[in-house]
Amino acid sequence: MTAKESSRMPLVIAAMALGLFMSSLDNTIVSASINEVIKDIGGFDKMSWVFTAYMLATTSTMLIFGKMSDLFGRKLFYLIGVGLFLLGSSLCGTAHTIEQLIVYRVIQGVGSGALFPISFTIIYSLSSDPKQAAKMSGVFAGIFGISSVLGPQIGTWISEASWLGWRWCFYVNLPFGILSFLVLMFSLKESRSETKPKVDYLGTFLLILSTVSLLLGLEWGGKDYPWGSTEIIGLFTFAGVCIAAFLFVESKAKEPVLPLVIFKNKTVSGTSFVVFCQGVIMFSAITYLPILSVAVMGNANSNSVLTPVMFPIMIGAILGGYISTKLSYRTIMAFSMAMGIFAAYMLSTMTHHTDKYIVTFVMVVLGLFVLGPIMSVSQNAMAQSVDPKYMGIASSVVGFWRSIGGVMGAAITATIVNGHLKDKMTEFIKVSQLPHEQAVQMAKPEVLMQAKDKLPPEAVEFIRNALETALHNGFMVGLIACVLGLLVSPFVGAQRYQARKPVENKDPLKGMQSEHSV
Repeated sequence: MTAKESSRMPLVIAAMALGLFMSSLDNTIVSASINEVIKDIGGFDKMSWVFTAYMLATTSTMLIFGKMSDLFGRKLFYLIGVGLFLLGSSLCGTAHTIEQLIVYRVIQGVGSGALFPISFTIIYSLSSDPKQAAKMSGVFAGIFGISSVLGPQIGTWISEASWLGWRWCFYVNLPFGILSFLVLMFSLKESRSETKPKVDYLGTFLLILSTVSLLLGLEWGGKDYPWGSTEIIGLFTFAGVCIAAFLFVESKAKEPVLPLVIFKNKTVSGTSFVVFCQGVIMFSAITYLPILSVAVMGNANSNSVLTPVMFPIMIGAILGGYISTKLSYRTIMAFSMAMGIFAAYMLSTMTHHTDKYIVTFVMVVLGLFVLGPIMSVSQNAMAQSVDPKYMGIASSVVGFWRSIGGVMGAAITATIVNGHLKDKMTEFIKVSQLPHEQAVQMAKPEVLMQAKDKLPPEAVEFIRNALETALHNGFMVGLIACVLGLLVSPFVGAQRYQARKPVENKDPLKGMQSEHSV
């Protein structure tokens, strides 16, 4: 690598970091502004689709972009992802109806599906030094984790500022995305493939169908429709049929969109399961920690609970990336899952009497030892364990399974929490001596969060205790996931991150031909 090419590497890395932060921040920043969105353009009955559409688009295209980057080049599809994301962001800021916003969020989500997996793939293609690659992957993983927690706070500030407004939650992406796009266009070099790859169109179609139907079933189950309803059973059945057809097609395809052969490697299959478990505890915790903070502990907002998670995630990801060059993947994963059991147990015992220092300690443990390390270690494990021609799809597998685990974990947790609350609130309505309609209006957790001062003390105590117990039961989902992850971790293998043998006469910054293109 020449001195000129080496000098471009920091620019490339900074540009990818900007793109990754922009895309991973987007979903949570929008969640904080949704009330202002509804006030402006309406559509309360469809507001959940603002998030669902983005999540479906991102998860269902993640593996596809990973594979396309393996076939046609990392740079090309990363720039396509940034371009689509910026287009979607611009359109979202101009939306005048909720239907328009939902469609534009799909465009955003498709773009986001490219950025996360390809970022990590480019890192491993650029650096032949395992320590440097591990550290960079830790920083990138930390960016993803910290943005999930930081987004709501930024979104609240932007949407409530009279001189900005909710539309700037989308427009704020533009300067960062444009800068990332331009820097990568001129700084990242790659060679062209000499052969024309064959695209697995049928497998791609079946992958989208199976992913969307599975995620819709998990998203709607227990909320929009009962779990035993025809709609939910139908979605899961259709997903099962599509998955079976997808596996059959992939086993016969010349160039499968998801090469099943990579799962014969125990590091790949084991890491996939551990990442799935991490997604369960991560998203179920982040979803319900604000409720624990405000409704149960009586804090004015969720900052005191979420803030101690943020920076430890980044520190943990960086440390995990570095330590993966010293210790085996299975050792780090087992330790993280063990700490996850501890953190989930502590969450399941927290009450309104729990000391704030204990809460802070548990949040630090969750970020530093559970979420952070696996963010980077999983990427390192995948990159080390597959043939370089599969590196793009392998990086995508990590994000894919984390998303599936997150949606499933949040869905099961919501079912448990809501089911317990429904029983307790029914009991409250029966035993309270208040008029029935008044009791019904009081028996809602959101009332405890928004208008606690207007409730009778006995109602506050009853609802708070009911919500406390419901959350305790819900956090057990994360604990069970971590137990399963701990049991699987020893089977990941004794491998640790090491330098690959250099490819003769090929400069990693300029790219690699065909199967090794950047």
